[in-house]
Amino acid sequence: MTRIERLGPGDEEKVAAAEGLFDGPVKPDAAHHFLNDPGHHLLIAYSDGEPAGFVSGVEMTHPDKGTEMFLYELGVGEAHRRKGVATALVEALKDLARERGNYGMWVLCDEDNEAAVKTYRRAGGSDSTPILFDWQFES
Repeated sequence: MTRIERLGPGDEEKVAAAEGLFDGPVKPDAAHHFLNDPGHHLLIAYSDGEPAGFVSGVEMTHPDKGTEMFLYELGVGEAHRRKGVATALVEALKDLARERGNYGMWVLCDEDNEAAVKTYRRAGGSDSTPILFDWQFES
């Protein structure tokens, strides 16, 4: 059975406990900043009390559009894949976006990431073909 929990201020230990789901080690200062920003959202799925997956979202507001949810990242532990965890997390973020009055939600995804493409389609997302430009800064 999967339970989804929305993390917030003071939940840094829960983020650290889910570190294996992220691309790299959790940075305590970054986790604290993320959890304390009311426009940043982190939901973790638990299976038998253990972190199984996560989704993060960032609300973005523009003067002529309002606020929309950017699905920042989605990750599911290998042992929990193909069990509906990712779809449940995306649905939970969609519900949160609606609850907060967002007019929509979006995500960028590499087309060769078959698991992500299937998940986003299953959760009701529609395809479009953007061009992504990015800038990398040294940290």
